[in-house]
Amino acid sequence: MEDHVWIGTNVSLKKGVTVGEGSVIASNSIVTKDVSPHTLVAGVPAEPIKENISWEA
Repeated sequence: MEDHVWIGTNVSLKKGVTVGEGSVIASNSIVTKDVSPHTLVAGVPAEPIKENISWEA
């Protein structure tokens, strides 16, 4: 898990998965593979929805 990651409720992460900096994981997603930095992922299994995202903390 890198910096500034936002994870929604009821998310499952497979062991060993890396979530890149600035990424967002939508609620109820199951992450089975690495998430690139600054990417929004969603679904079962989680797939990229949008890339090059940014958000203010």
